[in-house]
Amino acid sequence: MGDATLLQIALDCTTIQEALEISRQVEDYADILEVGTPLLKSEGRSAIVHLRNQFPNKPIFADTKTMDMGDLEARIVFEAGADIMSVCGVASIETIEAAIDQAKLLNKQILIDLIGVHDKLQCVERLRWMKPNFIGIQTGIDEQRKGKFPYQDLEIISQAVSFPIVVAGGISLDDIPYLMMFHPAIIVVGGFITKAKDLKAAAETIKEAICKG
Repeated sequence: MGDATLLQIALDCTTIQEALEISRQVEDYADILEVGTPLLKSEGRSAIVHLRNQFPNKPIFADTKTMDMGDLEARIVFEAGADIMSVCGVASIETIEAAIDQAKLLNKQILIDLIGVHDKLQCVERLRWMKPNFIGIQTGIDEQRKGKFPYQDLEIISQAVSFPIVVAGGISLDDIPYLMMFHPAIIVVGGFITKAKDLKAAAETIKEAICKG
C-alpha cells in the first residue's frame, strides 16, 4: 500500500447477502472492504470467502479482534482470502507475535487494535520490536453511544509512533479534514456510508474528501 490515505468501508452487518449488496454499491470508492466483527461472528469465514470470490482484486480486512490462538485465527482468515486481520492490543505478547509470524509466512498483514487499551502509549511501546503493519485507533460503537470519538487518542499516538495508523469509530464527512491532518494510512467509515439513503453517493463524497486531504 502506498502513501495515499485509503478508504476502508466497514461491513458491520450480519448477513452475507447484505454485505455483498453494500459492497457492490460502494466498490468504486472503497480501497478496502472490511468484514466486520458482527459479520464474522454471524457468518464465519464464509463471509470472507464470498467477498473474495465477488471482489477478487479488492483488499479484504477481517476484523477478528483476536485475543488468543493468534497463529490459528490468522491462518483461518488468511486462507479464506483476507489480506489484513486485527489482533487486540490487550492480547498477550505471545498471541500478537504468533499472529504476526503467521502473517509473514503467508505474506499478509496484521493490525493491532487499541480498542479497550487503557494506556495506549505503553501498549504501542511494547509492540515496537514486533513491527506490526498497522496500529488501529478505534472508538467502539458502545463508546460512541456515550459520546466518545477517536480524536484525542489519534493526536497522542500519531506523535509517538512511526507505524502506519488506521483510524475508525463513528467517522462522518465532517471529520475527514481534521483526520487528514494526521496522515493516517487508512480511514475506516461504516454507518455514514452503509446507513445512507444513497450508499454510492455517500462513499463518493467521503473518498473525494480524503483525496482532497
